[in-house]
Amino acid sequence: MDTYRELYVESPREIESLKQNVHRFAKEVLRPTSAELDRLADPRDVISLDSPLRRVFKSAYGLGYHVANMPTEIGGLGLRGLGAHVLLEELSWGAVDLALSILVASFPFSAAAASGNVELYQKFVKPFIDDREGSMIGCWAITEPQHGSDELVPGTPQFHNSRVSGQVIARADGDSYVISGQKAAWVSNGTLATHAALYLTTEPRSGMAGGGIAFVPLNLPGVSKGKPLNKLGQRALNQGEIFFDNVRIPRTWMLTGPDNYERELNRTLTFANSSMAAAFTGVARAAYEEALEYSKQRVQGGKTICEHQLVQKHLFEMFTKVEACRALSRAAVIYNQTSATPSLEHAIAAKTFCTQTCFEVASDALQIFGGNGLSKEYGVEKLFRDARASLIEDGTTDVLSLAGAYRILSQNAAGHSPVAD
Repeated sequence: MDTYRELYVESPREIESLKQNVHRFAKEVLRPTSAELDRLADPRDVISLDSPLRRVFKSAYGLGYHVANMPTEIGGLGLRGLGAHVLLEELSWGAVDLALSILVASFPFSAAAASGNVELYQKFVKPFIDDREGSMIGCWAITEPQHGSDELVPGTPQFHNSRVSGQVIARADGDSYVISGQKAAWVSNGTLATHAALYLTTEPRSGMAGGGIAFVPLNLPGVSKGKPLNKLGQRALNQGEIFFDNVRIPRTWMLTGPDNYERELNRTLTFANSSMAAAFTGVARAAYEEALEYSKQRVQGGKTICEHQLVQKHLFEMFTKVEACRALSRAAVIYNQTSATPSLEHAIAAKTFCTQTCFEVASDALQIFGGNGLSKEYGVEKLFRDARASLIEDGTTDVLSLAGAYRILSQNAAGHSPVAD
């Protein structure tokens, strides 16, 4: 696998090299493995010790993809902007469930590295950077049984509603925090992870804004996990509950407190929404390419179906949608990963547009396959299921749209686009 690996800078030649190498990895490793895992009836088999999923993590870590967004100064690939988009689009073209799992795996370690906490860096971040076996796997633990998309609307009045607060509570106790509560079944890598970036509540009277972000190893006393979630799509992306029963961590492992929580959550969501837009641009492209290739082979009415004008019209509309997704998602990723003032509303616009458009393209692709599109012998039905999940995960399209609308109305941002500028 080392033949794929290089350190990249964002010159045109290096970007092209990155694209080719990641595409080959996605084609040869991610796509067949995701299809194999998708066929497993029991999601517990997906994360078993002898599962092909374990080999994916080992291969991805061996190539350095687990530290793609970390600075080169500490051993990361330092991919930002266009390079980060190319990586995400190509990985997700291969298999979006595995791409997201690899992306989330770095989440708590990247947060700890950015915090400047020397203890966390030496004890956890550096071993993660050096990990070539895929043994250290992170998760982003934010969703709760009674809270989902409502946790993702910083800056809105409801986020400061004192009558509504989080369910995982961290209580200060001397030099420690004691954590209790439950994270919901939708935590990505939840039942597989060894470490968590735990989004919790420290001041319930401040509503959802009274939060904090803690780095939590998941082998501590009091941590337990539920069973993996059995899902419609993205079945290779492990998700499941995590329970905290008086889990004690040092105060120094609390990366962010209430004073900075809303700002840090805003940064997290800007990164997450932009990344989701890039990922599902890759899925839309995969669906379009599958339909295009199939249309050149399938014969109906005495000729290949790509010779029928109606099919040609659908193919061109799909092509246009994929290009629109790439243009918007690239603009959002490049701006938000390189600017000192990221724009959450543009990240939300990219996420909601690209996921909705991806679902439309996947649906059109399935339609071009006709009856064969419904068969599991063809990969297009999996792309359709994977795309459908994107309209819900990382914030539902409806709630995110309302959050974006609030931001442009409150900031009077209409007519101005820092992303386009």
